[in-house]
Amino acid sequence: MSYVKVFVYGTLKPGEANYQRYCAERVVDTYPAVTSGRLFELPIGYPAMTEGEESIQGFVLSFLDSQVLLELDELEDYHPERLPETNEYQRQKIKTFNFEGQYLGMAWGYLMLPEKVKLLGGVFLPSGCWSGE
Repeated sequence: MSYVKVFVYGTLKPGEANYQRYCAERVVDTYPAVTSGRLFELPIGYPAMTEGEESIQGFVLSFLDSQVLLELDELEDYHPERLPETNEYQRQKIKTFNFEGQYLGMAWGYLMLPEKVKLLGGVFLPSGCWSGE
């Protein structure tokens, strides 16, 4: 059976603002994971990840129904037919690892273009971990 896997690092993480609405009833597996990138706190109340070499902590959520991607795309203001700079986030496949560095597989992730992070006043989070609390 093939699962749709999504790496989440912000409001979609278990316990955060959007997890209950978008994920809780549909997720079939959840495990802590890390990926490479750069994490930023946005003054609008949620984080953004860009490409980079730092370690970003989050979770891989597994879903049976690929329909979840359409709902997450809407939340993240991603539309594949639009120009990348007109989307808030870009959905792309990223490598995920456990905390010991073992490869877990590819998952969908939502990344923001660095120019948009700068425009929105993003502040780099060297810890690689975001919480809305």
